[in-house]
Amino acid sequence: MKRLVLVVLLGVIGLTQGAEAENYPTRPIRLVVGYTPGGGNDLIARIVAAKLQEKLGQPVIVDNKPGAQSIVAAELVAKAPADGYTLFIAPSGPMTVNPAVYATLSYSPERDFTPISLLAEFPLLLAVAAEQPVKSVRELVDYGRTHPKLANYASSAAPLQLAAELFNQRTGAKFQHIPYRGSGDVVQAVASGQVLMTIADSGPMSGPLKSGKLRALALTAATRSTGFPDVPTFAEAGVPDMEISLWTGIVAPMHTPAEIVDRLQRAIRQVLVQVDVQSALAAIAVTARSTTTDEYRELIARDTARWKAVAAAANIKLE
Repeated sequence: MKRLVLVVLLGVIGLTQGAEAENYPTRPIRLVVGYTPGGGNDLIARIVAAKLQEKLGQPVIVDNKPGAQSIVAAELVAKAPADGYTLFIAPSGPMTVNPAVYATLSYSPERDFTPISLLAEFPLLLAVAAEQPVKSVRELVDYGRTHPKLANYASSAAPLQLAAELFNQRTGAKFQHIPYRGSGDVVQAVASGQVLMTIADSGPMSGPLKSGKLRALALTAATRSTGFPDVPTFAEAGVPDMEISLWTGIVAPMHTPAEIVDRLQRAIRQVLVQVDVQSALAAIAVTARSTTTDEYRELIARDTARWKAVAAAANIKLE
């Protein structure tokens, strides 16, 4: 009798969960961002959230939970109910770089999350203050060699630190890392001359670049950007193998029902093909890109292997 009751209860639970997944969403959805407002991932999240809200018929709220290289946010979502109402804006950093630089992590990108879709990908820019006496990558490297006490770079996240360390490896330079809490702090430090240079996403740098406070010296893309047509690629600047494309996407807690994942994927694809969304992303030098779960998972594995090699060569290991 007890076994029969248990079977019935499990069946009722299964039917209830199935109905909830079929009717999803019925209440607000939270997109957790592991960085401060104003950074590239935050801007992408807000552009997409506004349109997802229209497609899904429920509020989509961006919730900034910065801290510990996005580990705080990743942990929060990994432990959230797998019901599709708490999702993680999952960029390269927490998904591929943290596994490369941390000896241990309190979450696992492979075991704790179901990839839903990529949202966007973007190259990085190397920039200095407009008042700095360097106008090319070669001049920057030479300046760093002749002024070793001034040879430093600012970054606010592990992916950007590894990008700068890859630059050191490709050029033989020895720029030293100066950490900052957020992208806005990095931009201010470089623009004011407190730090010599940074390699970062263009979102928070777009304003200072256009106003003339910063000077971009190179782009990590394979070809020049329509947003910054006068900025050469690293290959054009004489630095090979510096092609870097970071990205951000959305993941859900593991075991989120397939019906919910499919619903979100469809909505994201519909949002990312909208002209105004593509224009808003292009304005911060970001390209819209959606993926399937399997494509996103393969990208995570490939980039993790690359950053592990860079971190090992730079002897970067965090606790």
